[in-house]
Amino acid sequence: MHDLQFALELADAADALTMQWYRRSDLAVRTKSDRSPVSEADEATERALRTLIAERRPDDGILGEEFGTTGSTARRWILDPIDGTKNYIRGIPVWATLIALEVDGRGTVGVISAPALERRWWAARGEGAFCNGDRIRASRIATIEESHLSYDSLTDFDKHGSTEAFLTLVRRCQRTRALGDFWSHMLVAEGAIEIAIEPEGLGHWDAAPLQIIVEEAGGRFSALDGEARPDRGSAVTTNGLVHDAVLELFR
Repeated sequence: MHDLQFALELADAADALTMQWYRRSDLAVRTKSDRSPVSEADEATERALRTLIAERRPDDGILGEEFGTTGSTARRWILDPIDGTKNYIRGIPVWATLIALEVDGRGTVGVISAPALERRWWAARGEGAFCNGDRIRASRIATIEESHLSYDSLTDFDKHGSTEAFLTLVRRCQRTRALGDFWSHMLVAEGAIEIAIEPEGLGHWDAAPLQIIVEEAGGRFSALDGEARPDRGSAVTTNGLVHDAVLELFR
C-alpha cells in the first residue's frame, strides 16, 4: 500500500500543476515529431513527478511520455503527465494524469487523476479499484446487444484498417458514445459501460494504469490482438463477460 500512497501523492502534485496551467491564455504549445501537441504544462508536470520519484524512490526507474526511459526496469514508474492534451489546450475537461508502477514487468499500482472532472481512480494489485474513495466494479451484462460502447475517434479505426469490424460492433451494441481517452475505460471500470476501444496509437503510458484499474474492478484488459499487455499500441477494456466476443469481431 505504500506504493499506492506514493502514487496518490504524485497525483496530488500533478493536479496542482495541471490546474494551474489549465485554460491559461498564455499556455505555450508546440507540435512534436509525431504531429501530436505538447504543452509546457505536460513537460513541467512530468519534470515535477520525475523529481519527486528521484527524491523518494531513487532506485526506481521511470518511463514517461515526454522524456523517455531512465533507470531500472525492475521497478519502474510509468507517467503520462496529461492524457488528452488536445482537450486540455482547448479547455475541454476530459484530460488526466496517468501514473502506474510496474514491478518486474507487471503492473502493481495505477492512478488516473482528472481534476477538471473532479474524479480520481486508483487500484493496487489485489486491493480492488476505487473512484473518489468508493469501490467500483465492472458490470455483469453478458451480451454485446445489451452493452454500451465508448471510443475515441472513428478515424482511429480507419488508420488501423478495422472500420468495418468496428461498425459491425457499433450496430450490435445497445448504445455508443465517443467519450474518448482514459474516461471511456474508467467508465468500464465503474460499470457504467461495458466496452471501450482504442485501436491504435497508444503508448505504454496510456495503457498501463488502465489495465490494473479495470482488472481490479473485475473487468478485462487486452490489446486488440488479445495480448493482455499495455505495450501493444491498442487497448480493449470490457466487463470481461463480452471481451472474447468483441475480440472475435476484429480477428
